[in-house]
Amino acid sequence: MNSLDFDKRPEDTRVVVAMSGGVDSSVVAGLLKREGYEVIGITLQLYDHGAAVHRAGSCCAGQDIDDARRVCETLGVPHYVLDYERRFRDAVINPFMESYVAGETPIPCVACNQTVKFADLLVTARELGADALATGHYIRSRPAPGHPARRALYRPVDAERDQSYFLFATTQEQIDYLRFPLGGMSKAEVRAHAAEMGLVVAEKADSQDICFVPQGKYTDVITKLRPDAKLGGEIVHIDGRVLGRHEGILHYTIGQRRGIGIAVGEPLYVVHLDARSRRVIVGPKEALDTRRLYLRDVNWLGDGEIGDMARNGLDCFAKVRSSRPPKPARLFAGEAGIYVDLAEGEAGVAPGQACALYSAPGADARVYGGGFIERSEKDRHAETMLRQLLESHVAA
Repeated sequence: MNSLDFDKRPEDTRVVVAMSGGVDSSVVAGLLKREGYEVIGITLQLYDHGAAVHRAGSCCAGQDIDDARRVCETLGVPHYVLDYERRFRDAVINPFMESYVAGETPIPCVACNQTVKFADLLVTARELGADALATGHYIRSRPAPGHPARRALYRPVDAERDQSYFLFATTQEQIDYLRFPLGGMSKAEVRAHAAEMGLVVAEKADSQDICFVPQGKYTDVITKLRPDAKLGGEIVHIDGRVLGRHEGILHYTIGQRRGIGIAVGEPLYVVHLDARSRRVIVGPKEALDTRRLYLRDVNWLGDGEIGDMARNGLDCFAKVRSSRPPKPARLFAGEAGIYVDLAEGEAGVAPGQACALYSAPGADARVYGGGFIERSEKDRHAETMLRQLLESHVAA
């Protein structure tokens, strides 16, 4: 077996590398080329928002495309640029915008991986006769225990760079074709490889989560495309008191404390965004404590069927933010839908966020998949107050 788990020599193995113009994917191409694989670099042109073209931390646009080309020249591998701007807009930007207007907190990186990178680009790689599509994501894959023909995903060695949260929606078919050469390395090792190879991107800044938003002002992008998103409404306490007004719910996120725009002598947090009535609902910190998450669009990567494995509850570990470690949880699947009970609770959970599931909390944990949060349940008192408030009023 070669290093990518194919039963043939590297020089007889063709690999397409998804090159964003950053240091990670560039090092993947360099390492595979050094091992003797036939490497083809492909960069997707995803957007062009003027200022974003030269912004530090962007990807797949402007300078990044040029950087990918220069890396491929240094390595001596062919490089192609595919125009996916329309596909990216339809599959990532527009759903992101609609989700925010609906009061959710979407994660465009997951949508991009689902649709553009691991679906459309994967098809292109197959058409080129490639044995695999390799990326610079920090995650590991290897043959699944007891199922050598299938591959399973595992958290990477470098927990600080763990990108498994953004890859929970990767399908089994995609996982079997994908390879992640950086899963066993630290970021420092990757940069050292880039410097040793003489790559122009060795010291380049890492990409941002929302790569297509200039200066991180996503509200500007949304209001430009959806002017009605600026419609204001009431700021309401969870106990029913009207405390003030706001200029659009897209300016708020669940769990937010600063910048709410009211002062009542007590710390208040955004508890819920009522898109239907255009209300920002606030309350004390304890009203944020969430114990149960109902999931939609669930992607199950564990052994067996999720309905069988979680009918009576499956002990697992859940991650509801990319920057936090997996926490103890229990997964249920039945007539009430698929939901996760959090052993320790979580504050500031918003619809639209992802909930990734794991077998264990450590670096070698297997990724069980996950889903998007459709709704959540708080403690009984806060949940009762919120439901009464939501049922009491609909904006004219």
